[in-house]
Amino acid sequence: MTDYHRAVDLAQLWHTIRAEATRDAGQFPLLSDFYRRNILQHENFGQALAYILAVKLSDGEAQIGQWHLLVLDLMADHPDIEMAALKDLSCQLQSNASVKDHYTPLLHFGGYQALQSYRLAHACWQQGDRPLASYMQGRVVTLYGVDIHPAAQVGAGIFIDHAVGIVVGETAVIEDDVTIFQCVTLGGTGKGSGDRHPKVRQGAFIGSGALILGNIEIGAGAKVGAGAIVVKSVAAHQTVIGSVAQAHSNKLDTQGNTA
Repeated sequence: MTDYHRAVDLAQLWHTIRAEATRDAGQFPLLSDFYRRNILQHENFGQALAYILAVKLSDGEAQIGQWHLLVLDLMADHPDIEMAALKDLSCQLQSNASVKDHYTPLLHFGGYQALQSYRLAHACWQQGDRPLASYMQGRVVTLYGVDIHPAAQVGAGIFIDHAVGIVVGETAVIEDDVTIFQCVTLGGTGKGSGDRHPKVRQGAFIGSGALILGNIEIGAGAKVGAGAIVVKSVAAHQTVIGSVAQAHSNKLDTQGNTA
């Protein structure tokens, strides 16, 4: 990611978040109810995360309570969701120099919220509740401009920066500790079935605007430069840059025939 790093005490993280929210609610009365609803009324990180996502996913204020219960149930049945969410948050706090507190990604970063919403949709997809999963996927596209198929497999400690325009296909795999910037596509090449999307291995870096297409592998620790078009596998710890596109002219000859 970057050379920036700060230590984060996960054992004290929720206490720190509450303390910061209490401080800022006092300093900014206009935001006091916002902090109360999203952080201060909750006993722990999981409850707060569930409420924040419920507000985003609900199709109206009257449904927030039902969505909150649904998200809490999903998180109880799939404890890996909260564990991954904590690792994703820790990753942001440790590596993102623009974050000055401990709650900003949780409350304000669309990429973080989109990723956690995907985790809920993935759980629904895996247990056969596909209408719910598809609804969540569509809601995330509308809210954040991020389209992660619920069947995709995404690890923990994922650093998504800016997030807008990210597309992750159905059979894609993203392992732990991967960094993805805006406008990245992990897409197919036109095949309608089978294993057809990229596999991004642990610790890889994908720069903004990169297009990675087909059932290929981006090796552990590999780096894909901004704007790169990748259609072949990249070895572990290798760096690739640039476009593979080539011009194909359809010039007409003097008789009007295509050259």
